[in-house]
Amino acid sequence: MKAVVVEKFGGPEVLTIKDIAIPTPGPGEVLVKVHACGVNPVDTYIRSGTHAEKPSLPYTPGKDAAGFVENIGPNVDSVKPGDRVYIAGSKTGTYAEFCVCDTSQVQALPEGISFEQGAGIFVPYATAYRALFQKAKVESGETVLVHGASGAVGIAAVQWAKKFGLKVFGTAGTADGADLVMRTGADRVFNHSDPNYLSEIVNASGGHGVDVILEMLANVNLVKDFEVLAKSGRIVVIGSRGSIEFPPRLVMGKDASILGMALFNAEQQDMAEIFSAISHGLTEGFLAPVVGKAFPLEEAAEAHRSVIEAKAFGKTVLKV
Repeated sequence: MKAVVVEKFGGPEVLTIKDIAIPTPGPGEVLVKVHACGVNPVDTYIRSGTHAEKPSLPYTPGKDAAGFVENIGPNVDSVKPGDRVYIAGSKTGTYAEFCVCDTSQVQALPEGISFEQGAGIFVPYATAYRALFQKAKVESGETVLVHGASGAVGIAAVQWAKKFGLKVFGTAGTADGADLVMRTGADRVFNHSDPNYLSEIVNASGGHGVDVILEMLANVNLVKDFEVLAKSGRIVVIGSRGSIEFPPRLVMGKDASILGMALFNAEQQDMAEIFSAISHGLTEGFLAPVVGKAFPLEEAAEAHRSVIEAKAFGKTVLKV
């Protein structure tokens, strides 16, 4: 089978296509024929060797994917060959024609969701759910600001928040991105390239400020977030690409909370809650992944460049 293999940490150029053997599922494992796999910013951090999660070399990247169950190992009765599934992590990596997963890593994919959409479910929707409900513990009627709302996690957060009865503000960097965020259900969208966008957010909140901020780029935005955060507000740090100098009195002055999160820290019961909520949302139709760019598997390096350098617009996927 064809698979992307990383033999050394580094830039996108270390992503190479290799012909390797199709893995065999063992007890409690499932072999999935991958039709599409998702590309996440975290994949690029791991590939570069700068992430806390550093796999042994060589490895095949990827946590998100969707396809059919091809085969099952012994002691598997939760799925069967032919089932449509989305993948929530993999033992062998998802940037490949086939991958092996534990049974806990395969979830049913509703018929109305395409494989490309399915490749954009796990990391974005699990991250957004954990940030909103398990970390910030949002309450209906509160106002949430979603930075980078036109990206995959941002879109997921907007969909979750609207269903839960929150007032949703989003930021985007392009007119197309802003239009997507509005169509997704946001109440207001602000262009974060506009030098006055923070004051516009405060005005839109009636001077109260926002109760919760989902922060995708903390090294750029975290200090500025306090200009729009309400007293006793919460900031959930989902992403950051560098260090900052931070004055602690910002937190003290507003009795605020800064909450960090990484999806791999979620406990088993938290993940069970997340999977149940995602299943309900996909089935009911209020969750709908948006695919932005789709690259062939052979262009994984270009996909990695795009997910970091291009303006966020939906989920980036690889077609297998």
